[in-house]
Amino acid sequence: MEERLNRVRVVLVGTTHPGNIGSAARAMKAMGVTDLVLVAPERFPHADATALASGADDLLARARVVDDVAAAVSDCVWVVGTSARLRTHSVPVLGPDVAAGQALENAALGPVALVFGREHSGLTNTELDYCNAFVQIPTVADFSSLNLAGSVQVMTYALRMAALTGMDPGQASAAGEARDPLATQDEMEGLFRHFEQALTTIEVLDPDNPRNLMRRLRHLYMRAGLTGSEVRMLRGILTHTEKGR
Repeated sequence: MEERLNRVRVVLVGTTHPGNIGSAARAMKAMGVTDLVLVAPERFPHADATALASGADDLLARARVVDDVAAAVSDCVWVVGTSARLRTHSVPVLGPDVAAGQALENAALGPVALVFGREHSGLTNTELDYCNAFVQIPTVADFSSLNLAGSVQVMTYALRMAALTGMDPGQASAAGEARDPLATQDEMEGLFRHFEQALTTIEVLDPDNPRNLMRRLRHLYMRAGLTGSEVRMLRGILTHTEKGR
């Protein structure tokens, strides 16, 4: 199970206060989750981050800083985004325990990511488009706002508990080896670009009035849990569709 925890990545997007990065790192290390990626933080490195990490300085030292969510999750086979509000997306909305269990199950097949949004505004719809599922922490109805580090603590604790009570690691490994590897997010993005190109070519998609066609297709295939070979099969079909045969 520790090996699978090592494949879980915490992604913090657009963090405003560097102290929240340090507190999140401390929460992660206490639960055995050590892969931290920061998307366009306003201030990092910073003394406040180091001070509030309280011994998790090694996570801060290894943390990767990237420009956008696409770069943060490109190699991941499953991505779950935290959101306090239901949006116009049709991917599953999970509780922390279920999300943690699915994250560890998919970690047998490759890296997975938990994506946390900005302190005041969360994740944008475009950033949520990269997610296979959303997770909502069941707070009281009239005060749903959790501190960023608090949200990270809840989710990493759920991961820890899932690891402690889950299936035998050997069984999980065998299950992972028995199936075709899941497509990475980078492979999925290639499929979506190919879909957009092919649908434009055959005049199903109007680039000047796309409506929600591509977003609905994204949701459909993100729910499906496609493998790498399935993505290649679909792209082969799209190639022949573009050629008109």
